[in-house]
Amino acid sequence: MRQKIVAGNWKMNKTFQEGLDLVSAVLENGEEPRGLVVFGAPYVHLQAVAQLLKGQKNYRLAAQNCHQEEKGAYTGEISADMLVSVGADFVILGHSERRQYFEEGSAMLAQKTDLVLQKGMRPIFCCGEPLGIRESNTHVQYVAAQLKESLFHLNEFDFAKVVIAYEPIWAIGTGRTASSDQAQEMHAAIRALLAEKYGAAVADSTSILYGGSCNAQNAQELFSMPDVDGGLIGGASLKPDDFRAIINAM
Repeated sequence: MRQKIVAGNWKMNKTFQEGLDLVSAVLENGEEPRGLVVFGAPYVHLQAVAQLLKGQKNYRLAAQNCHQEEKGAYTGEISADMLVSVGADFVILGHSERRQYFEEGSAMLAQKTDLVLQKGMRPIFCCGEPLGIRESNTHVQYVAAQLKESLFHLNEFDFAKVVIAYEPIWAIGTGRTASSDQAQEMHAAIRALLAEKYGAAVADSTSILYGGSCNAQNAQELFSMPDVDGGLIGGASLKPDDFRAIINAM
């Protein structure tokens, strides 16, 4: 059975204490989750959040990015080894904001993926199309190219550690959400692509998350789709009650 995952991506939000208060509130106000809950916190929070999560069975920590080189003169950047040293389990890679604002392309994301896996962490690899691509009805091909160019060099063993997050760019932070049928269509297409490359067993065991204005009101319907295995949550992950409601929808 595929692992259900809800991952919160805080982006550039929350002061140090606000972040700790958020995690504490989520941990205190709910039952043990049915799947895995991941906090994608800013770098300054990682070590302290890791301490809060010690002993928690179904909670994990993610960084929002890392550099593609192991070390060196890259002022302001964070290495994979640094993330491991503070307790990160996952790294979010390829988010549309990183692609757009920092011009991260497929070759760079392939390097980052390799390094994250080499260091024993798991990538949450983001893919998704802009509105123009969706309207031209070429979204399946567009997302397939993103995955092929950055992930399909991996062998079956390494690929099995990757989590995919499908985020239609036109639905991120816009209040627009892909319908449950639209989400299912793309998730099923991604899974079919994975089966073509890696076989049915790997495809069936790969968690594919939906992101893009997923919230407490629509999470249950989205997560009920057969190929939607949870969500990568932006704004709603910043509110403990909303994030807990999404967790409970798994």
